[in-house]
Amino acid sequence: MPIFTSYDGTELAYHVRGEGEPLVCLPGGAMRASAYLGDLGGLTAGRRLVLLDLRGTGDSRVPADESTYRVDHQVADVEALRLHLGLERTDVLAHSAGGNLALLYAAAHPDRVRRLALITPTCWAVGLDSTPEERLEVVRGRAGGEPYDAAIAAYEQILGVLAAGGTPTPADWSRTMPLAYGHWNEEVRAHIEASGREKNLAAGAAFAGPGAFDPPATRAALRHLAGEVLVLAGELDSNPTAALAAELAGLFARGVADVQPGGAHFPWLDDPRWFAARVERFLAAGA
Repeated sequence: MPIFTSYDGTELAYHVRGEGEPLVCLPGGAMRASAYLGDLGGLTAGRRLVLLDLRGTGDSRVPADESTYRVDHQVADVEALRLHLGLERTDVLAHSAGGNLALLYAAAHPDRVRRLALITPTCWAVGLDSTPEERLEVVRGRAGGEPYDAAIAAYEQILGVLAAGGTPTPADWSRTMPLAYGHWNEEVRAHIEASGREKNLAAGAAFAGPGAFDPPATRAALRHLAGEVLVLAGELDSNPTAALAAELAGLFARGVADVQPGGAHFPWLDDPRWFAARVERFLAAGA
């Protein structure tokens, strides 16, 4: 397990899987250890995955200053990793909340990103979000059996709490988790159960804290990104929806959106072969 030292002296770990051109992988969660990414559907067949454990997660150390969990501070961690790897430019893959870290990194270092694959990303960094009605339309399309009917009811309840100005609990969100997967089996159950062990909840709460984002400035900076960008949504995922993924791709000079059929929020688990082939095609040939 390689370790490097970031800008503030925090020792960060990363895990290397596969052979080939390096692909820096930023996990979501927010603030979940990179182990949940696995081999990303078999991308290791042609890529050397560099799976970063964000500070305070997995095998990385807890920082002395826990305010540095805020995502904008972690941009320097990604740059420190690039320098440690000795890469002039790098391909980056980011999942879910990690998409915000990738967006901020690309905005701060547009000349260091060759190709950027955003996998079912949230888009807080650029001020984009889908409406509750748009999300419900996708979610309700899963109705017709368990565990989805119960998860839909839980999701509707959460939206009611949010509309009333409340804050859903982690237990509330856990009841919606079947909706994050395109199918339901023992592998999915294990993936969900591992989440509780792999997340740093305190770090996750600070990740998108006040001051983390300046969407107008980030949008303006991303216009200078010469590298190509793939925004991959899942057909069954409510965040981002396919429409939101297309809107995000439109912010880039060389961006493209695609939708994985039958995919949800963890699309490499839903159809590993489709996922790996699509991402590898982008990394090899561009948008």
